[in-house]
Amino acid sequence: MEWFYTQNGIQHGPVTEAELSAMIANGTVTSSDLAWHKEMNDWKPIHSLSILPPQSQNPPTVPIQASPYQTPVSQTPVAQPTAVPQHAVNVPNYLWQSIVVTLFCCLPFGVVAIVKASKVDSQVKAGDYNGAVASSNSAKTWCWVSFGVGLVVNLLYIIASLAVEA
Repeated sequence: MEWFYTQNGIQHGPVTEAELSAMIANGTVTSSDLAWHKEMNDWKPIHSLSILPPQSQNPPTVPIQASPYQTPVSQTPVAQPTAVPQHAVNVPNYLWQSIVVTLFCCLPFGVVAIVKASKVDSQVKAGDYNGAVASSNSAKTWCWVSFGVGLVVNLLYIIASLAVEA
């Protein structure tokens, strides 16, 4: 049976039941971490799973490495239940803000914000949580830059218009 487990909000797995038990025994995975397999309805703390052997088993002689396929818990693997642990994080994409500043403030910088904002959701779905956060922060920054440049340009235009009329 393949198991998935979480540590610090990041999903790891799949691992076999024996591998998960060994990680519990050697302290790599704690009893307060969450675990799930395809026959379960929801993620549960490892200490509440009676089917796993107790933590007192001997650790394996070969250390087990984490899977290179690490995804945020909010990402749904093929067999994962639809219920996600409450500590899953939602990364804002700032797409609508990017569109608004592009239309009303500063076109060039707004386009950069739109490009950055459009990457966020696909990175979250691909399991690249750090990349999604970086794109989200970048989109937010470019929104503010676009707003600021647009505000300054419009103020200068108003001042120039008033100076010409006087």
